[in-house]
Amino acid sequence: MNFSKSRACVIACLLATGFTAVPASAAPTRYEAENATITQGVVESNHAGYSGTGFVNGDNVAGSATEWTINAPAAGSATLSLRYANGTGADRPSDIAVNGTTIAAARSFHATGAWTTWATVTLTAQLTAGTNTVKATATGAGGNPNWDYLDAEVQSASFTDYQAESATIAQGVVESNHAGFTGSGFVNYDNVVGSSVEFAVSAATAGTQSLTFRFANGTTVNRPMTIAVNGTTVQTTDFPGTGAWTTWQEISLDAPLAAGGNTIRATATTAGGGPNLDRLRVTGPGDTEKPTPPGQPVCSNITHNALTLDWPPSTDNIAVVAYDVYHQGQQIATAPAPPYRLTGLNPDFAYQLSVFGRDASGNVSLSSPEAGCRTLPAPADDPPSTPGQPTVSGVQATSATVTWTAATDDNGVRAYLIRDHTTNAVLATITGTPPTTTASVPLECARTYQLHVLARDTAGQVSTPSAPSASFTTGGCGTVPQTPTSIAGGWDVPWDISWTPDGSYALVTERDTFRVFKVTPSGTKTQVGTVPGTQTTNGEGGLMGLDFSPTWNGTSDQEVFFMHTAAEGNRVAKMTFNGTTLTGYASILQGIDKNRYHNGGRIRFGPDNHLYVATGDAQQSGNAPDLDSLNGKILRITKTGAAAPGNPFGTRVYSYGHRNPQGLAWDSAGRLWSSELGNSSRDELNLIQPGRNYGWPTCEGTCNTSGMTNPKHTWSVAEASPSGIAIVNNTIFMAALRGQRLWRIVLNGENVSTVNAYFNTTYGRLRAVEKVPGAAALWFGTTNSDNNGDGSADTIRRSNIQ
Repeated sequence: MNFSKSRACVIACLLATGFTAVPASAAPTRYEAENATITQGVVESNHAGYSGTGFVNGDNVAGSATEWTINAPAAGSATLSLRYANGTGADRPSDIAVNGTTIAAARSFHATGAWTTWATVTLTAQLTAGTNTVKATATGAGGNPNWDYLDAEVQSASFTDYQAESATIAQGVVESNHAGFTGSGFVNYDNVVGSSVEFAVSAATAGTQSLTFRFANGTTVNRPMTIAVNGTTVQTTDFPGTGAWTTWQEISLDAPLAAGGNTIRATATTAGGGPNLDRLRVTGPGDTEKPTPPGQPVCSNITHNALTLDWPPSTDNIAVVAYDVYHQGQQIATAPAPPYRLTGLNPDFAYQLSVFGRDASGNVSLSSPEAGCRTLPAPADDPPSTPGQPTVSGVQATSATVTWTAATDDNGVRAYLIRDHTTNAVLATITGTPPTTTASVPLECARTYQLHVLARDTAGQVSTPSAPSASFTTGGCGTVPQTPTSIAGGWDVPWDISWTPDGSYALVTERDTFRVFKVTPSGTKTQVGTVPGTQTTNGEGGLMGLDFSPTWNGTSDQEVFFMHTAAEGNRVAKMTFNGTTLTGYASILQGIDKNRYHNGGRIRFGPDNHLYVATGDAQQSGNAPDLDSLNGKILRITKTGAAAPGNPFGTRVYSYGHRNPQGLAWDSAGRLWSSELGNSSRDELNLIQPGRNYGWPTCEGTCNTSGMTNPKHTWSVAEASPSGIAIVNNTIFMAALRGQRLWRIVLNGENVSTVNAYFNTTYGRLRAVEKVPGAAALWFGTTNSDNNGDGSADTIRRSNIQ
């Protein structure tokens, strides 16, 4: 739907908070197995490749165990990495317990091929402050694998970053003309005594915390500032020259904070003003507790363009400061408290509304239940007048320029719809205040068209169609999808398609049933299993992406990887597939937050044989720029879930600043491309490069903000709402859900040359799309059986590309 401009500015309102809460992590601490407590096992050193002085060879009995004692500086989450070798051909499962409580029952430790081949399994666990025990107990008669070590990466004191550009500024401006800042800019103080920046800071408890100011001073003169907390001066601090305006340094001091809200003001004390101020980092017992989910929302006082939404409020350890209101995955409002009047809605439209509580530290609750509410039809009114007959010029193979005479309306024209006169399919929607009366329209190659135009007013009423344009024919072009043929029907939300490396058949996941099917090129469809532990979110979560190991052959390599929603969040897992049946299960990566929407879900092995994972922001926009969060990212990991070698930050993060990335595919030069769902304004196609920030939540679409990477192409959310992508002959084919079409995007190196669409509304909502190995052809699947479709069973089709 097209939301009003006032509601599209919600993102800017959210950015006013300007902070990110981050749990800081210490470097991993290694605990060698030979120093642990061993039950029914011995320390040996006869197989090469171990760390330390040896490894533990457990007895081949159920109950043999190794127990490590580890220390945590504070209570919190920790990443536990177990290095092992299993030279047998059989799995050796083990119960993993932390402080006596099993956190992973019968966890798989698959064969590694040889006793000298070591692998790592990663788990997430909650630790208490001080001493903890981690115990691995064999559950089968084969005993445990050989244990080498346990690495524990324990979160230490948390910190919260507050960007200066989002603070209250007195006598200063936000700029971005000197490189190296964080966030979207920095504050350039006016050169006067008294210029200041004031931060609104939240603390979980009263007490002393560390304040760290990041600054640059390109002069040689000290620029001291007075630091005040809650109106009381703590001290006057020097901010000396840093050598250049692009050289950033940090100054730290301790100060007492009150529980809840605080103000921290940095005020210039000399005529030179303050330095350029980038950020304030507050470190100490930070507030990381999320508010409780709001209760069931209820709609009342419904009109054609407004309704009152009420809900039982969230609770929080400090205070809830705001509520974010979503329609499905799109944020449409921010409310101070319930009840709240939503305005500017579309008439006669079914909304699915959910609410999230947010506290002063930026912690966001899980979703409330959804409320289904439909606005009334628009009151009787005069629809817009009929637009003038369109004229067509600049006809190309994939586009043409269309011009028409404006319509009029007593309440104002809100949009123009350009439609194919033969099929009535909407080819383009032109919005604005008022919208323009000329537009470039994407078209199919080598096709004869007539076009007409309709006007839509602010009440959603539509004019009669204009007279059709004169007929015209577009030119021919290559890599065009041909009329599809049906491969297999009867699907329930087929989410992803992955082919065996030799192209003999594909596996397909169903999101809401958690089933996995084998589908042959001729269309034979056979269920091969389900993925254990999968849960729905009653939205976009469930069983999502899958991919074969690049060296899968059904015998010596039987690994297939999945991304799915589980009890604690989203996971990447692997199973064994011998060509007939899925067996076994091992989680290789946890710690990815889930929510009703924005779960990402696509996984693909890249040309480097590492696994790339698309994760959504879990409807918490602060996750996307937070480099310590796995959400709002594209991750690059090994088959064991560890950070792949060469990653830009030494972690699993490959790129960040994503809202809800979906498709992943590589062109012939090995460049990674990704489609991404926007909020209410622009969907994106991004060229993914390591270490880049793709802008969310500062940017939706193109925004030209320093330090952030713009998309290569954007669409309105009505035209796209993209999902999977596939590349054939350096042309991207992108499935569109709400847009109900297959977008064709021709690449020219690192840029996009031409963009047009096929199958517009012909097959409904499109989600999965994958290249057929060894052929210039695609398989693509519909998603009409979910709660946004018409309820019809879904179909996978094949389209040759010519």
